[in-house]
Amino acid sequence: MSDAALRERICLLAKSLFDRGLTHGSTGNISARTPDGGLLVSPTGTSFGRLDPARLSRFDAAGNHVGGDRPTKEMPLHTAFYDTRNRTAAVVHLHSCHSVAWSVLPDADPDDFLPPITPYAFMQLGRVKLLPYFRPGDPAIGDAVRGLAGKRSAVMLANHGPVVAGLDLDAACNAIEELEATARLAMLLRGTTPAMLTPEQVADLVRLHDVAWGD
Repeated sequence: MSDAALRERICLLAKSLFDRGLTHGSTGNISARTPDGGLLVSPTGTSFGRLDPARLSRFDAAGNHVGGDRPTKEMPLHTAFYDTRNRTAAVVHLHSCHSVAWSVLPDADPDDFLPPITPYAFMQLGRVKLLPYFRPGDPAIGDAVRGLAGKRSAVMLANHGPVVAGLDLDAACNAIEELEATARLAMLLRGTTPAMLTPEQVADLVRLHDVAWGD
């Protein structure tokens, strides 16, 4: 995909996420690897519903900011995924309602954030790590992701929002939508005794789809 086409695709997918209420106001950020090894990143303080392709922050392959507006303050979070998962081509971070709600409840498992309700979350996300609260923009968020040594493609920032790294832009957006949908199901089912996927069924999905499972 050319630089120009990638800019348009970032803005199109971001607006789709915004229009369906998966992030709001000026929350969330998105980045994608360019053909020359650089990055295009949503600028700080911008809305997913109104991104301008020409004003996206542009980084070269060495990590230097070479064009566009000032980037999101969550750059340490994005670069941590690119640096530790070498197949990452896009990173998306949202402030989606149900996943944030699930992150602050005692039911949430820090090592396996999403309960085994449907196969799709495992197929697209693997096992999601729940990280503790960090102040937005804190470089320590990036350190926490680096501490996972590339073993997780998705994390949930407690009291904040999900972050997903994908093999391409569409895959990252699809996966983070699946994360939010599964968290919504978890909230709907809370207090009931649903029939979850068995450990054997989950293991079968992990094997068949070669997902990022981590330790």
